[in-house]
Amino acid sequence: MREEGQKPECDDTFRLLCAEVDDWQSVFSYYVGHDEPSNIFYSNTPGSGNRMRYQLTLPTDPAPTPIPGRSYNFMLHPAFWFGLAMCDTQSYPEQVSTCAADSDSNITSLQTHPGTAFMELQFYPPGYVKQFTGFSCDAVNYCAALTIDSLSEDPVAGTLLNNTCQSQILGGLEYVNFAYITKSGVPQGPPGPKSFQFVGSGDPGPNVLYMRPGDHITITLHDTAHGLQIDLNDSDTGQSGSMTASASNGFSQIQYAPTGSSCTETPYDFHPEYSTTSPQTRVPWAAHTYNVAFSDEIGHFDFCQAGLAVNKGTCHGLEGMPGDVERADGDDNGCFKASASTLVPVQGCLDTNAGFDGVSYQNVWPDGNLTMHPTPLQFTSPLTGANYDVNYDSSVFEADMPRIEAPDFGGSCNRTTGAGCTNPPITDDGAPATFYPFYSTTAGPCRWIFGNDFQNALGTNPCPS
Repeated sequence: MREEGQKPECDDTFRLLCAEVDDWQSVFSYYVGHDEPSNIFYSNTPGSGNRMRYQLTLPTDPAPTPIPGRSYNFMLHPAFWFGLAMCDTQSYPEQVSTCAADSDSNITSLQTHPGTAFMELQFYPPGYVKQFTGFSCDAVNYCAALTIDSLSEDPVAGTLLNNTCQSQILGGLEYVNFAYITKSGVPQGPPGPKSFQFVGSGDPGPNVLYMRPGDHITITLHDTAHGLQIDLNDSDTGQSGSMTASASNGFSQIQYAPTGSSCTETPYDFHPEYSTTSPQTRVPWAAHTYNVAFSDEIGHFDFCQAGLAVNKGTCHGLEGMPGDVERADGDDNGCFKASASTLVPVQGCLDTNAGFDGVSYQNVWPDGNLTMHPTPLQFTSPLTGANYDVNYDSSVFEADMPRIEAPDFGGSCNRTTGAGCTNPPITDDGAPATFYPFYSTTAGPCRWIFGNDFQNALGTNPCPS
């Protein structure tokens, strides 16, 4: 944990949502973990790795009165996101000083691989503790942010960014650029890892694009002369927002300095790294193999029961949903009293749920019961091409298990060989998780949903044969 007033690192998992690293032992020395079930899209069409458009329908929630068994989007996922591999010449593996934008020439061995970062366009559900302490931007509306994660590690030389600099930047060793999507396209505060401001950059203000639950959003990502540009258009309100990952907007890289104590932030235009998308167009330091991808971020909420049990961010009472209550344990951190919520008055914890027994792992995902559960998020496969009318060739599902199934609580999963690892994962009680959400759809011009049985959730099949 950081001292009061310092920028959070990526191991502060209830304050910052970062891409899951492949080797948390060398980076953080202990399990951090982000459960990220993903849908990855492949295409050999030039430009498919840097130019795409999605359609998204934002989920809605039940009435804001908490009753036993009722779930909300902020409980199921603190964010869901659309991702893309990016150039960052000061990021892992720190071997070469250049990175050709939008080029498959970057598909090389680790010893000659350009520095790589990962962009996540994160959408934050409303109704709980506000950013940058929690993850909600508003009591009733969604917002989104363009975030870029870089890793300051040289795996060939076995070195890391110096500790002094790590303590001064957002994300620490896995440093983060962060900017909300705004109506003007101008960041409300500095997005750079060192210049980031908790209030100026992190507290969502009036220029942020707010989107209502149920709204239909067109998401467009494309490269420009000065970096990746993201455009969001809300067809229900007519509002739009954008953000460009450019040096002029304050996006920056951290100069790699493994020795000494220097910490230099340099303005930088972040461009997509690849032309196409395949298993080879990957982020070499990430647990996932993805480039063009959608992912849900699950496993970051559990109830803290038994009255006023929250003390200095840790639950000292009982954890779990009603009917599945047990003594709080080591993953019940980042906890808040009900009074801290912007809308739904519940007491809960936002830390990574290493025990796989929080709300994300209960059968309370969208299932058509709108009184008790949310509606599902719905999104299309991306389209690429000059007019965004070219389909991708294929999609694959990928979870970052077993990389996140560390034996923190006595589990038997070997995260290197996969022995003893399961899906659903094993909880800290030694039993399989009650539920693990999944993707569903069928062939045709239709939408993916994530959660439970789509026919129950939507009432009818949205993808007729």
